[in-house]
Amino acid sequence: MSVEVGAQAPDFTLKDQDKQDVTLSSFRGDKAVLVVFYPFAFSGICTGELCTVRDDISTFQNDAVQVLAVSTDPTFALKAWATAENYTFPLLSDFWPHGETAKAYGVFNETAGMAVRGTFLVDTAGKVAFAEVNGPGEPRDQDAWKKAIAAL
Repeated sequence: MSVEVGAQAPDFTLKDQDKQDVTLSSFRGDKAVLVVFYPFAFSGICTGELCTVRDDISTFQNDAVQVLAVSTDPTFALKAWATAENYTFPLLSDFWPHGETAKAYGVFNETAGMAVRGTFLVDTAGKVAFAEVNGPGEPRDQDAWKKAIAAL
């Protein structure tokens, strides 16, 4: 079961594509955070979704909102993918302990060893303001993310 709207978002600290620590709670009181779990770097649907974020970055990441994209890929793969696709937002590695953050959010597929497509908008108080979980092969409706951000 995934984290529900109104719940306190599980805190985490993960390494980004540059091996820098990023902590969810460090944004508290300052910015909302759009936490986007995705299965794998370089996969078709994931690339399409994150390229949409990249191409409309000011809608998803601005003075009020920070994007944090999370997968179970190692940092080396995330660095290569960020470079190849020109992603300027953090790609976080939930590689080890494998999938622990995805598990905390209820979006880890144990059989496949990957995160499913879970999206959580965490407000400045650390509460989940929007939650959406899509299964493998199911692309997300990013217009819903835009509406949730606009409603903050």
